[in-house]
Amino acid sequence: MNPVLKLLLEGESLDTSQIGKILGMGADAVDRELAQLRKDGILLGFRPVLNPGWEAERKVRAVIEIKVRPEGMGGFDGIAERISGFEQVESCYLMSGGYDLLVVVTADNLYKVASFVHERLARIDGVQGTSTHFYLRAYKKDGFVIADDSRQGDKPSISA
Repeated sequence: MNPVLKLLLEGESLDTSQIGKILGMGADAVDRELAQLRKDGILLGFRPVLNPGWEAERKVRAVIEIKVRPEGMGGFDGIAERISGFEQVESCYLMSGGYDLLVVVTADNLYKVASFVHERLARIDGVQGTSTHFYLRAYKKDGFVIADDSRQGDKPSISA
């Protein structure tokens, strides 16, 4: 992996002195602010937004809808906490509607996602059913529109 990208993925892109310079504060003040934001549970981490097309060549991402029976295991929270503990799980949400939990998972290939659903999720007491949907293409991610340079020739020319 590109060393700059690896550094961005593993750590923060700006150190506290750089943030302080931008904001006109000292590095110690920035450290205190960050520590307080973490303590308050507001700041959970930093991470760059990668182009999903680049990620798709290396990983498979899926959304799994899960229907649960919330008795035992601490109800919805207990089941959701157990599911959230799996390393494949990026996100886990309690939902309203036709299913109870929405889980986003990442794996190396389709087989590993299917194996995770079959061997892990389906065996959890209280899980009644799952429906897995694989990401095929992203058009917008984390507020960023994903440009598809390969389609530039398909766009009509604009005249003034």
